[in-house]
Amino acid sequence: MPSNILLAILLAAAGIGAAWGQQPHQHDHGDHQQHQQHQQHPQHPQHQEHQQDQQHRQDQQHQEHQQDQQHREHQQHQEHQQHQHGSAAKPAMDHGDMKMQGGSAPPDARDPHAYSGGHRLGVGQYALGPHRQLHMADEHLFGSVLVDRLEWARGSDTNAAAYEAQAWFGGTYDRLVIKAEGEVERGKVHEARTELLWGHAIASYWDTQLGIRNDAGHGRPARNWLAFGVQGLAPYWFELDATGYLGTEGRTALRLSAEYELLVTQRLILQPRVEANFYGKNDREIGVGSGLSNGAVGVRLRYEFSRQFAPYIGVERYQTFGNTADMVRASGGRSGETRFVAGVRVWF
Repeated sequence: MPSNILLAILLAAAGIGAAWGQQPHQHDHGDHQQHQQHQQHPQHPQHQEHQQDQQHRQDQQHQEHQQDQQHREHQQHQEHQQHQHGSAAKPAMDHGDMKMQGGSAPPDARDPHAYSGGHRLGVGQYALGPHRQLHMADEHLFGSVLVDRLEWARGSDTNAAAYEAQAWFGGTYDRLVIKAEGEVERGKVHEARTELLWGHAIASYWDTQLGIRNDAGHGRPARNWLAFGVQGLAPYWFELDATGYLGTEGRTALRLSAEYELLVTQRLILQPRVEANFYGKNDREIGVGSGLSNGAVGVRLRYEFSRQFAPYIGVERYQTFGNTADMVRASGGRSGETRFVAGVRVWF
């Protein structure tokens, strides 16, 4: 009897355990069926379009990523090949198969002289002769005369006419140059400087000049010099002239001058000018001392009726220095004065 009771209890427990194990499985199966039904349920049209756009963008991004990756791999492969091969020379082009122009003309070619009626250049009436008819610009000879200052100067001790001129004749690179400057007072040439130079172009705006200089004047001995200098147009359009001189008895001198043209209008031009003269030793016979002897600073305003003719007015300060000033004062003169000038500038 007890054994039968124990067997019944075991059978009952086994049946309860089996029933308990089947309940979760049935619950999961029901949830799975509900999920399938939910998936089978038709979705909203806007939701479907959103999903399609999102899928399209993802596909594009994936394709672009693959293309970029392939491009980088291709570049790396090329760089690797170039590194392996190095800078090998390219094979030379074979010109053996190329058909070059040349040889005799075909039989049906046009006669090049047929259009001229039988006349040919350099023969018959078109012959130029043994002499050249055409010349380049740098093969011609030119000439010019510039009177930069032809003026009357009035100061406390001065009432004189003054002049400064330059003439040249030659070509582009070599030319003959004549310079003249002086003062005329009471009908007599008080002081005159004349230079005969050979100019040679060394740059676009610069010439070297080599020649002789002669100083003369009423009541003073003449002085002769060997001259060498440069003349040209400096940057910013400053006209410069620097000349050194070597004279007899060990005399030396240096002359510097500069001027600038400021266009107030196309015809009204303001011209500042400065000049200085240096001497190596005293020369009492002509009244000059060693060092800085004399100088002038002035400004002139001219009106150009044409490029060849321009009257002007101006003011200038003339000053002597050092030993020259002492010589002037010893002779009863003034070491410096302010002069008013009026004159004309011409060239042809």
